[in-house]
Amino acid sequence: MKFQSRHSREEPEINLVPMIDVLLVIIIFLMLTTTYSKFSGLEINLPTADVSKQNEQPNEIDVAVTSSGQILIDKSPLAAVDVAAIAEALRRAAGERADPLIVINADAKATHQSVIDVMQAAQRAGYPHISFATQTPR
Repeated sequence: MKFQSRHSREEPEINLVPMIDVLLVIIIFLMLTTTYSKFSGLEINLPTADVSKQNEQPNEIDVAVTSSGQILIDKSPLAAVDVAAIAEALRRAAGERADPLIVINADAKATHQSVIDVMQAAQRAGYPHISFATQTPR
């Protein structure tokens, strides 16, 4: 004897539409509540290393940072290396030049903080154009 019903059994199925609706609402909520902040800072021009050396511009100030943390502005060493002293030295080096380009020549072993101090000093002195000098690989 066979006791099976003649009605075929339906397979259960998962309805994905409500889950997709909920996910879309969450995405819209996150898009509306997310805040985007723009960081203010310095304008930095990063040169490429494979370009041949360009002639020096008359409106640039060379800042060298040695591996020991000493800072030289136009080949003259600074006695103090705090941000205020560097900013004052940059103003003196700029003289009457309007909006000079600050070129930072940092040693590969120089501390990150030394380079950041030079960048902050340039910002404090009112010189937003900064470039980093590189050398071509040998």
